[in-house]
Amino acid sequence: MTQTAAQIPPASITALGWARLPAAYAIPEKPPSLAEAQQYCAHLARSHYENFSVASWFLPRNLRQDFFNVYAYCRISDDLGDEVGHASASLALLDQWQAELDTCYVGNPRHPVFVALKETIHKFAIPRYEFSDLLIAFRQDQTVTRFETFKDVLAYCHYSANPVGHLVLYLCGYKDSERQRLSDYTCTALQLANFWQDVTVDYAKGRIYLPLEDLRRFSVSEEDIRQKRNTPGFCEMMKFEVGRAREWFHRGLPLVKQVARELAIDIELFSRGGLEILNAIERQNFAVLGRRPAISRSRKLRLVARAALGKLL
Repeated sequence: MTQTAAQIPPASITALGWARLPAAYAIPEKPPSLAEAQQYCAHLARSHYENFSVASWFLPRNLRQDFFNVYAYCRISDDLGDEVGHASASLALLDQWQAELDTCYVGNPRHPVFVALKETIHKFAIPRYEFSDLLIAFRQDQTVTRFETFKDVLAYCHYSANPVGHLVLYLCGYKDSERQRLSDYTCTALQLANFWQDVTVDYAKGRIYLPLEDLRRFSVSEEDIRQKRNTPGFCEMMKFEVGRAREWFHRGLPLVKQVARELAIDIELFSRGGLEILNAIERQNFAVLGRRPAISRSRKLRLVARAALGKLL
């Protein structure tokens, strides 16, 4: 007889979850040294996300390790929520991850990410909620797969995207609400651009981030998405959603002039990269179903070259 999730012992659910992730993600019995933990985070950041590696070229050298530590936390947190493929197992792992985060603030954690992150947290006085808010979004992903309104999508982005911008600002010495507000526009816009780029990918995971009210407004059905039918109504809806995301990017761009040059270059690089995703969607007439829009290598190189030029001027 097949056991239901409720019948599977919690320890077995947790073991199932860790078994579906890279072995290096697991929480060890004994904590590594600080040097080993920092090396772990640096390797994870450099090997898992090429855009982060590119951006790190422009960071002040004395901040790179702290960025690696924060990135490693975000990367594994995201994978715990998105790569396990079993809601109960993901929730169990996220609870363990939360416990390690809590220990990071009051004791001695065992996972290398938190061993390294503890020093970063102390150095920059980062509040715990900036890290734990991300986990709220990843828990929500296990139970919420549809969003009725655009306001609901924005509320999700408040937890899934905006804390990342706050963490970056903390590392660069900015704690004020005005810069955080502008950062929120940029981070939300990046999240929206990724949602509009990955409609088919997300649907394969059982999720639709397009507001249901907009599907009804443009006479788009979930069956259209499932069958990858880029109907006139669907393309009109995507045109509308792309316009929304562009507006959010432009609202956030003033932050570039309110931070130091090194951070400004990174903000502009990510903002322009996000806008290029929207341009790629537009270039294929908003028909994203079954054909994921992507930025060409030549366009990526131009974005990096532009950022490098800004570094030299």
